[in-house]
Amino acid sequence: MPPEKLIPLLVFPAVLALVLLRNRRRRPLKLNSMWVTPAVVLPLIALGLWGTAQAPGAVHAPFGPASWAILIVGGLLGGLAGWYRGKTVVIEKEPDGSLMAQASPLGLILLIALFAGRTALRDLIESHAAQWHLNAMAVTDAFLVFAMGLIVMQRVEIYIRAKRILAGGTDAHVEVAAPPAA
Repeated sequence: MPPEKLIPLLVFPAVLALVLLRNRRRRPLKLNSMWVTPAVVLPLIALGLWGTAQAPGAVHAPFGPASWAILIVGGLLGGLAGWYRGKTVVIEKEPDGSLMAQASPLGLILLIALFAGRTALRDLIESHAAQWHLNAMAVTDAFLVFAMGLIVMQRVEIYIRAKRILAGGTDAHVEVAAPPAA
């Protein structure tokens, strides 16, 4: 097995264990800093998309309508997955009015399934792209656009729910923490 395929197989379980441990505890939900992750990740992904076209020897044919459609579908599916993952986050309103969030195990299962599917699908599409008349570069770029959609929509969904909860509204995934016993 080539190293470029073996390294992710070794790194992924370690990262997964760290994410599982991190998601077990509740964390303060700071609405004023929810924009930071998308603001850092979006330019990095855009740089990655641009960089693949600039790599020496890269064959990056101009995208046609079908290739743009692939990118749009990747973004929409990523947005849908991010929205669903954001819905699975449990938000608790503390007696002092602050919010605490805890990621659901279901959201992590969704991510594991998405990454496993991405790995399997990437190899399949790259080996059959010419037969299926697909632009392999557009398909691999669509995975990056998928990640952008997932990150942005997850944050948007959590932000909308948290603002509703702070305003006194209800939410299907909110729990009001009981005041401490005196």
